[in-house]
Amino acid sequence: MIGLIAVTTSFTKTEITWVAIGDSITYLNEHLDETGNRVNKGYLTRVVEKLPNVHYINQGHNGWTSGGIAEEIEHLGLVKADVYSIFLGTNDWWGGRPVGMLSDYINNTGNTTLYGSFRIIINKLKILNNEARIILITPLQRADFVYITDFKNNAYGSYKPKNGQSLEEFADAITAIANYEHFALIDLYQKKGMAVKDLVKYKRLKDPQTGQYKNYTYPDWKDIPFNPETDEYPYPMKSIKMTYDGLHPSNKGNEVIAGMLVKILR
Repeated sequence: MIGLIAVTTSFTKTEITWVAIGDSITYLNEHLDETGNRVNKGYLTRVVEKLPNVHYINQGHNGWTSGGIAEEIEHLGLVKADVYSIFLGTNDWWGGRPVGMLSDYINNTGNTTLYGSFRIIINKLKILNNEARIILITPLQRADFVYITDFKNNAYGSYKPKNGQSLEEFADAITAIANYEHFALIDLYQKKGMAVKDLVKYKRLKDPQTGQYKNYTYPDWKDIPFNPETDEYPYPMKSIKMTYDGLHPSNKGNEVIAGMLVKILR
């Protein structure tokens, strides 16, 4: 009688530590209540559900610019990791920070432009782990933003410039840095299906002629006023598409971002 020996081979995937640096879009992953519970999973959670060997550290800071991150870079508690992602830029644009030039990045001219801020951040990451993979994520386009718990906190969309600069210039700068450094890039600004017209289905506003509420699609809502003192929230649940408030990704938007990250991290 010949004995049969069963041989089983198991493959254990390498554990990967990922530090996600960002603004409110990243921060909200751990603060879903601040979305009015319109989001039930952020993009970080969605990534690790698909890639269980990846473990994230959330370094999202609500409302921060790349300049704020660069200024506090030594006090954020950043740790050595296998992967770093940087998802910043939208607050730089709205805050009127100068985007600068690629030479600001190359020559490390300081924390006065987006390019200079990114150089400070990336220098720190390279000191922590020069072998780490760095992923840059451009800001997504913006519809008119109205904060769900404070209507007075609102901002117009990326369809017009702020301080003489377009949001696209900031996205292009991040793309230029990725190309210069040969980093992985997730270009949300140019992502098909994430243009301004795709971010919300409509904006619910008072018709200036009748005073009655009406659902306006883009670009019709651009010139309709919103009064935070008296008007209802302009993005009811049925208006949600790629964002839930004109700026921050909805479940669908977070799923798109996560899917793009999974392709790189896999």
